[in-house]
Amino acid sequence: MQYSTAFSDALLAIACLACVLSLAKLGASTPLAQRPRWFCLQLGFALPLAAAAAGAARFGLNAEWSELHDWLSRASSLLGLPLLGLAALSLGHAWQWSGPVWGRLLLGLCAFFELFRQLGWLDEYRLALQLSSLLLIIYSGLLQWPQRLPLLLAASGAGLFVVAGLAVGTHGFIGPLRRIDLFHGLLTLAYPLLAWLLIRLAGSQPPAKAV
Repeated sequence: MQYSTAFSDALLAIACLACVLSLAKLGASTPLAQRPRWFCLQLGFALPLAAAAAGAARFGLNAEWSELHDWLSRASSLLGLPLLGLAALSLGHAWQWSGPVWGRLLLGLCAFFELFRQLGWLDEYRLALQLSSLLLIIYSGLLQWPQRLPLLLAASGAGLFVVAGLAVGTHGFIGPLRRIDLFHGLLTLAYPLLAWLLIRLAGSQPPAKAV
């Protein structure tokens, strides 16, 4: 058992759960036409929530959870974060994408995942997709200028993801700390910042533009 990692995963799960509940409360009062976007937003946080919960079970209870944890972690990085980037873009521009558009985006992300997996380029695709998603988030914050808070939230959240993924990683130690625990700690801060940004974008956008 690796109890420090189980604990850090549990904290990450709690942070993502708070994001899902906050978005669910806000999304319940939105018009029916906007519900697909809010579903995708909640899915973007629900996937890391599920991955972190499975990780807590894997490292704290039983290693048999490892296969599910690995699958959910891939889904979180290849589907969850891109959905948050796309949702931030649509909110930043006040674009009202229809349900079928969101459905095609979901299917497209799944199709590209399978394509690059078959080609053996999954790691390169994951890195490019994650960086692109973070750039979309920063761009969405920049669209709100001269308001500074959205850009600060976007840059801080995206920066934490970059540091966690590129500088920290999940293998080995930094001094007495496991890298994976520090990785979880950074994401525990990053996801609420992104939720705050998305909620602020939803509350301040001008009249929607049909797309």
